[in-house]
Amino acid sequence: MTTPPSPATPDLSVKQVQQRLRQQISPIADHETLGLHSALDRVLAKDVVSPISVPPHNNSAMAGYAFDGARLPPGGRIALSVVGTALAGKAWAQPLNPGECIKIMTGAIMPAGLDTVVPLELAEREGDTVRFDGSKLPSGANRRLKGEDLMAGQPALRAGQRLTPAALGLLASLGLETITVFRRLRVAYFSTGDEILSPGEAPREGAVYDSNRFTLNGLLARMGVDVIDMGVVPDQPDAMKAAFERATREADAIVTSGGVSMGDADHTRAIMKQMGQVDFWRIAMRPGRPMAFGQLGSLAGNGTWLFGLPGNPVAAMVTFLVFVRPALQRLMGCRAPEPVLLRARCNEALRKRPGRSEYLRGIVQPDAQGQLSVRTTGPQGSGMLNSMVQANGLIVLHHDQGQTNPGDMVDVMMFEGVI
Repeated sequence: MTTPPSPATPDLSVKQVQQRLRQQISPIADHETLGLHSALDRVLAKDVVSPISVPPHNNSAMAGYAFDGARLPPGGRIALSVVGTALAGKAWAQPLNPGECIKIMTGAIMPAGLDTVVPLELAEREGDTVRFDGSKLPSGANRRLKGEDLMAGQPALRAGQRLTPAALGLLASLGLETITVFRRLRVAYFSTGDEILSPGEAPREGAVYDSNRFTLNGLLARMGVDVIDMGVVPDQPDAMKAAFERATREADAIVTSGGVSMGDADHTRAIMKQMGQVDFWRIAMRPGRPMAFGQLGSLAGNGTWLFGLPGNPVAAMVTFLVFVRPALQRLMGCRAPEPVLLRARCNEALRKRPGRSEYLRGIVQPDAQGQLSVRTTGPQGSGMLNSMVQANGLIVLHHDQGQTNPGDMVDVMMFEGVI
């Protein structure tokens, strides 16, 4: 771990923090084997090599009439004699003579020597004769080749891939019943502070209701981890230490909110330092400047990962999305791609100086020309959680960007599929 920054140390850029997290965090090692019905959204622990070719044979891509395209003259009306029907799941063994074809169903094996299918809707049949326009049908049309999706012996899925519905279908198409995945990540989270109330408690002067536990619970649940809600921990050294000790026993990672600002007069920072190796970073971003990161419970570098987020509700959510979510994905073994940022035309002026990244709550929608446009939700205070409810994405103003004028293009991180 690096030495905690002094007041004169420049703030870290967002990219510097992301790089440090990538360098320090490695996937957990534990695996388990699950049936496909239980594996949705789990992370693949080992490469899957295809045991068969998909499809396993040349087959018809649609219902129609199969024939040898190479034997037919190019162009013009073509007439062929229909000598039988090939059904899906049954092989056709009888050889065909020149000028003959078979009726074939979707998915049926293409008989040897036949390579082209004319769809039923493009053919006219009278008795045992079928006619169609050969000029619109190249040789090899409407045929699926053996292994065109996957060949036996080729990697089908790579370790680190999240198992989406499509991935599960692919595994099933290979005849696999079970799959080896990383075990679920266990993440504990709690809020800190004597001023925090849980919903249902009576209001009192100077106190606020805790929203961060509920937003963090939702963000973590969307990731598919096992969440451990440890409630609100008061600013008392014994309570704080007991909470961290429990979390290090039960969880792979801890996410806290509050108590990491440079000026905080509570015990959170001191307890974190006592129990492990923790950095306290000032990040050149808004919202979300303060953040703690490190490991608790071990001086050997194999303890429980800690992410200490700011206490303001929006700042906690933004720092989670920008830093914690990618770090937890890495810890759970997931080779997640970088978030895709959309480009949208900004409808208003956004004041900013180069030297820090800013994340503004935005509403993205198509304009009259069908192009994406974005506007802010209004005031951008880091305690205004209602603005996150209104927004469907974050306007990302990068570190080196300056003033944004109406009509300028900006990057947007969409919420759909993330929160």
